[in-house]
Amino acid sequence: MAFATEEALEAPEGNWWDQANCLGVDPDLFFPERGASTREAKAVCRGCIVSDDCLEYALRNSEKFGIWGGMSERERRRVRRQRALTRRTAAG
Repeated sequence: MAFATEEALEAPEGNWWDQANCLGVDPDLFFPERGASTREAKAVCRGCIVSDDCLEYALRNSEKFGIWGGMSERERRRVRRQRALTRRTAAG
């Protein structure tokens, strides 16, 4: 899960971020330099009770950077592609 950003705090979904493991954690941890480890950020997300909400927020808002819901940008792209494929298959 990524840290609770100001944008997230303005999100209409509710106040899931108030229960986030990352609340109060240094935001830089969730935005590592290219090629740097995401292990520590993902460890914060592991076991977080709102990581699904966090991930959905990132997917809906096309967050391109950082760790959200325990997933990197690359992992979220895979989820978006898989969901698009599933929708196409269901529609066709």
